[in-house]
Amino acid sequence: MEPSEVYFTDMHSTSSLNLLKKLERLVKAAGFEQIDFSRKMTAIKVHFGEPGNLAYLRPNFAARVAAMIKEKGGKPYLTDCNTLYYGERSNAPDHLEAAFSNGYNPLSAGCHVVIGDGIKGTDYREIEVGLDYTGKAMIGTAIADADIIISLNHFKGHEQTGFGGALKNLGMGCASVGGKLFQHSGNPPVIYLRNCTGCNMCVINCAHDAVHLGDDRKAQIDNNKCTGCGQCVAVCQFDAARVKWSSEGDTLSKKIAEYAYAAVKGKPALHVNFIMDVSPDCDCWGHNDIPIVEDIGIAASTDPVALDKACADMVNEAPSAWHLREKENNDDLRGADKFRMAHGNTDWNTGLLHGEKIKLGSLSYKLIRI
Repeated sequence: MEPSEVYFTDMHSTSSLNLLKKLERLVKAAGFEQIDFSRKMTAIKVHFGEPGNLAYLRPNFAARVAAMIKEKGGKPYLTDCNTLYYGERSNAPDHLEAAFSNGYNPLSAGCHVVIGDGIKGTDYREIEVGLDYTGKAMIGTAIADADIIISLNHFKGHEQTGFGGALKNLGMGCASVGGKLFQHSGNPPVIYLRNCTGCNMCVINCAHDAVHLGDDRKAQIDNNKCTGCGQCVAVCQFDAARVKWSSEGDTLSKKIAEYAYAAVKGKPALHVNFIMDVSPDCDCWGHNDIPIVEDIGIAASTDPVALDKACADMVNEAPSAWHLREKENNDDLRGADKFRMAHGNTDWNTGLLHGEKIKLGSLSYKLIRI
């Protein structure tokens, strides 16, 4: 099998060639021109940024890609799915407010902003994949119904999977709340009784008759009936129905790869990784720490596995930021595994190896500089 092509441009810019123009050249070289966008619904999958975290991608990048799609006759929209945890992006009204406050709005982006899995994270399509862990993936409807997927991914560290890039943005980011629950946990949700108000919403919304109110008017889950769909977690507005976080990093990484496979199944897709502000932790935190390396550049490919592998290699080959050098008492750390240094119990190769196994992409790549 021929190595997949990964296109790369560095962060240097000039008065005649700024980063937005470089991004445009990059995505055109990586396969944008070969996609038929005419009248096609095109989902631009991006993380809108957790309020308080300033490492998210600048909306200017998404706006430029949206303009390019419009020029080709396509119908772009920015999208992301609701979070599994109870927070400022766990439902569509709050999620849109967070997106707008971070600059992702129709005026700045030049296209609409759509929450992929609906008001409460319960709007999804089941995509049949029949893989090792995933039989049917629960993908947000606004993404599953798209004709084309363009993913814009902030490449950074992650406390459970080592790093987050294209696979993470596609696999976890395109999943409904129930899909996120499946990936993060092999167990049914649990009820935090202290928070339960007896509002009955989890009972009403359970399609499997697995939730009932006890004599104390507190919700109870019958684990024999529960399918782990995550509806109760999604509809609970009091943070009473909660995830039992139990999936180990390796299993989580494999499930993410399988959900990424489902998200792009049967669709033209192009993926862009921004290797900048490479914070050690996930963007879902309400803060961002000092980057582990200096900004490197932007990479793009139609192969998300090869793209993530190339970006991980570039980060590891780069000199580390000063705070890692101090920690390790070393002046350079070129070639060191920066992600394992940040999170010693993770192995970022696991998800990539599984992605290649399920034929999502290839670990073999050819880096082409633009």
